[in-house]
Amino acid sequence: MVSQSSPPQIPVIVLAGFLGSGKTTLLNHLLHRGGGSRIGAVVNDFGAIEIDAMAVAGALGDSTVSLGNGCLCCAVDVGELDQYMDRLAQPSARIDVIVIEASGLAEPQELVRMVLASELPGIVYGGLVEVVDAAEFAGTREKHPEIDRHLALADLVVVNKIDRADDAGRVLAVVRELAGRAAVVPATYGRVDPEFLFDCRPSEERIGQLSFDDLHDHDHDRVEGGAGENGHEEPGGAGHLHSAYEALSFSSEVPLDPRRLMTFLDSRPEGLYRIKGYVDFGVQDIRNRYSVHAVGRFLRFYPEPWPASDERTTQLVLIGSGIDTAALTKQLEACEEDAPHADEHSMWGVLRYVQEPSPEG
Repeated sequence: MVSQSSPPQIPVIVLAGFLGSGKTTLLNHLLHRGGGSRIGAVVNDFGAIEIDAMAVAGALGDSTVSLGNGCLCCAVDVGELDQYMDRLAQPSARIDVIVIEASGLAEPQELVRMVLASELPGIVYGGLVEVVDAAEFAGTREKHPEIDRHLALADLVVVNKIDRADDAGRVLAVVRELAGRAAVVPATYGRVDPEFLFDCRPSEERIGQLSFDDLHDHDHDRVEGGAGENGHEEPGGAGHLHSAYEALSFSSEVPLDPRRLMTFLDSRPEGLYRIKGYVDFGVQDIRNRYSVHAVGRFLRFYPEPWPASDERTTQLVLIGSGIDTAALTKQLEACEEDAPHADEHSMWGVLRYVQEPSPEG
């Protein structure tokens, strides 16, 4: 059975979308509301003046790698991109997640291919996030029909500027149809919960002087409900980011059956954006627990040895909008099975979503 003792790999998220969709706004939101996580970014601008890089530089500092004068997917090959990601993946950088913000003219499929082709042992592909301008969606499809293909490739689709769309419901319906099983999240001002994309470092882990996050939280509390991006009034008054989403916590001391869990994951409902946590498969792999990370259609398991001091329990958090938490709980409970003997075939479905560690790792 799989064993993994190397340090956790850093997820690399590809952030794509056509010009003006709000990618930089979303990235800045993640940087300011990352809950203590340290985010490294590869910022790619099309043009001589790197406006996007200037927009995020204040929050990222030395964690920014900016590539001007061309699309990232065209300007560098896999080896060159590895150099940039390797710089961010160094332990001294203390990066928790890497976000590649693509040029508005970049080809998402090529960016994903480049990340998947990387031979760096310290990073792992974390999914494709496509940002859509809801107010200009019809015009964007007319001008760039390839957006339909981009949406079909995405793991998470952020329908941004939803408050400015004349027919928001229709836009969401069309995007959901085009995106297939991808999670589709409506947003204003690029505000999506960072937990949809990556595991946020708990605030209580930060010690010592006030961090940028602490200062921003204080400032946010003062201006919540005031003027927002471009001077517009923020919708919803004093509403908070988490108010539109539900979170379900599931814990079980009974191991889960791998086949039943994969059936559950393969049929997860629309609106269930994110799944994270640890799974105990009992006798099917007595040595390891399995960290699970799912964003929309993207799914990955990471086996790791059980800590000697931890109780062997499954602990999962499910985040979504409009989800039936009671039904989901029952479906997860139906996955419980304390099998007396191992079945050598039962883990095949899970292992399809395990990335073998590099021999160099």
